Amino acid sequence: MRTARPPAISAALAVASAAVLSAGVFVAPAVAAPADGLEVAPATVTPGTSVTVHTAACGGGGGATGDASAVGAGTFALAPGKGDRALSGRFEVPPSAQPGTYEIVARCTGSGGRQVAGDLSVTLTSTASARAEQPVPVPVHPKGHVKTGVGGALGPDPVKTAAGVGVLAVAAAGGTWLLHRRARGDRI
Repeated sequence: MRTARPPAISAALAVASAAVLSAGVFVAPAVAAPADGLEVAPATVTPGTSVTVHTAACGGGGGATGDASAVGAGTFALAPGKGDRALSGRFEVPPSAQPGTYEIVARCTGSGGRQVAGDLSVTLTSTASARAEQPVPVPVHPKGHVKTGVGGALGPDPVKTAAGVGVLAVAAAGGTWLLHRRARGDRI
C-alpha cells in the first residue's frame, strides 16, 4: 500500500529538483574542451585560415605541444587560459594546403606524455557568410594556364592563330582546285 506525501514535501522536492537541474545547466566550463580528445575549431576551413585547438585531457597546469604537420603547419604550443584547466593553442593552415581530412595531435608535457587527436577538414570553398542565416559557399577558382600537353604550336596569340587559319584555307582551296582539274582531265 502506497502512502501519500504531504503537499509541503512534494513542493519542496519539486523546487529542490528544479534548483539542482538549473545549477547543472549554469555550471558549464568556460571552454567546452573534450575531456579525452582534442577539439578543433573551426573543424572545416579553407587554406590560409587560423585554427584554434582546445583540450582538457592534460589536466591542470603544464602545457602541451601540438602537431599540425599533417596539414603542413608544423608544431605549435598549447597553454592554459586564465583560470582554465583546459589548454588551447593556435596555428594557421598554409595557403598551399590541399583538400582533405587531417589529424591534428597534441602531446601533453605532463600526464605521462598523453596524446590526444582531433580532425581538421580542409576544403576549397568557404562557408563563411557574415549576415546570412544559412552559409553560402564561395567558390575558389584556379588561376593560370592548364598544362595538359595538348595545344597549338602557335600559342594563344590571335594574330598568329589567324595567319595559321589563313594558310590552311589557301592550302584547302588549292587542293580542291587541283582535284577539280584532274577530274576534268586537264593537264597540269
